[in-house]
Amino acid sequence: MLPISFSQPGRLTTLPPLSLYIHIPWCIQKCPYCDFNSHTIKSALDENRYIQALLTDLQTELPNIWGRTVETVFIGGGTPSVFSPEAVNTLLSGVRSLLKLQPQAEITLEANPGTFEREKFQGFKDAGITRLSIGVQSFDDACLKALGRIHNSTEARKAIESAQNIFERVNIDLMYALPKQTMEMARHDIQTGIATSVGHISAYHLTMEPNTPFGHTPPPGFPQDETALDIEEIVHQSLAEAGFEHYETSAFARPGQQCRHNLNYWQFGDYIGIGAGAHGKISYPTHIERTTRRRHPQDYLAAMQGDPFSAIERKPVAAEDLAFEFMMNALRLSAGVPSAYLEERTGISIAQVASQITQAQTLGLLESDPSRFVPTEHGKRFLNDLLQCFL
Repeated sequence: MLPISFSQPGRLTTLPPLSLYIHIPWCIQKCPYCDFNSHTIKSALDENRYIQALLTDLQTELPNIWGRTVETVFIGGGTPSVFSPEAVNTLLSGVRSLLKLQPQAEITLEANPGTFEREKFQGFKDAGITRLSIGVQSFDDACLKALGRIHNSTEARKAIESAQNIFERVNIDLMYALPKQTMEMARHDIQTGIATSVGHISAYHLTMEPNTPFGHTPPPGFPQDETALDIEEIVHQSLAEAGFEHYETSAFARPGQQCRHNLNYWQFGDYIGIGAGAHGKISYPTHIERTTRRRHPQDYLAAMQGDPFSAIERKPVAAEDLAFEFMMNALRLSAGVPSAYLEERTGISIAQVASQITQAQTLGLLESDPSRFVPTEHGKRFLNDLLQCFL
């Protein structure tokens, strides 16, 4: 591999698209499989205090992205829908006053299917949300109980119907390979999701993450590997037959319904990350920087009211890690990315990683297409092996 000369001024002649991620870390009840930065609500939320902290946080980033247009916004968690529509309106009004938002910006908010959240959907739309993502996970009440979810299948269906009456773009999250889930149960779940006519379904294989209750004590009846693979095949095949494009590892969309925000992640675009525990990525002409906010909400709030910069850790991406980081994102996409993006978004020429590309192609993991980096079907299935080529 040729030496990477990335730290030269002006190495990036253009900057990639820019998004904004906003983290709201609270939820009514933390699920036993969840390893996200989420915290159970134990007292009344001071929405205004957190919104003001978010806007203060955003102000610290303005010198780093000055003049750039934000194309997408994603409000994730936690469960952002525990906040009131009024708080979301205040937040988005503040964002618009500080940033240049693209006129047709995609603005997504994550929501739970419970009645309490469902009653807020119209208010979220009025506040400026253009896309709702509903954490359904399953339409089977026994599976929902095993997952520690606080809604039932009836509430899930009603939430989807309400969302579709209000929003043009709706995603539902579903999980599979659940405790005691049979192949027929999985088939029923995905067919029920398809029958709702939503434009986007995110389908995730349940995994036992370390430092979670499920990670410490796996639930009984967790499907064995072979059964889990059979269930995954049912999920993927059902979605394909229904006209969904499997465009990213866990994402399926009807035509024109892809999540623009997540596409920007996978295409190695930039994103500001604000809120407790939020991560960001910002490109400069001379380097790329990763950012992380303080994880615990109270620590984050205290810093934002005192010394906001103390809540932010900034770390340049090492030149030798850039190719791997780029491929780790880009190769999640079924269609891959234009090969020109490598140099445009990292400063690394194709010649500098030619040996790794050849190795991946020889192993049958990467298509032999000079215009794009595209994983083969074998490469999609063994993505970790493909990524090893670029370490």
